[in-house]
Amino acid sequence: MVENATIGWADFEKVLIVAGTVTCVEPFPEARKPAYKVWVDFGPYGEKKTSAQITNLYSAEELVGRQIVGVINFPEKQVGPFRSEFLLTGFPTDDGVVVTSIERPVPNGTRLA
Repeated sequence: MVENATIGWADFEKVLIVAGTVTCVEPFPEARKPAYKVWVDFGPYGEKKTSAQITNLYSAEELVGRQIVGVINFPEKQVGPFRSEFLLTGFPTDDGVVVTSIERPVPNGTRLA
């Protein structure tokens, strides 16, 4: 994939990128790489779960209650014995993935504009 490929506005509108609040985080020892099982309340879209390789920079306790940004309209993905229902967004660094979070509270389910 070309990193600077131009897309149309209609393409961007297809991706449902929304705010949600982390409600629960559990260890995921069955994962090949260190990961958590993460549940997020996306307001009108309901609670969804995912597997996230974010253990290097975050404890489970500091994630609960944090507002994050997720893509909720990708197909579900089987990760070992766990079914991921959304993509938790973040930025890879040498130290680990920095989770995309929200500067000021917005209602869960608010769409990125």
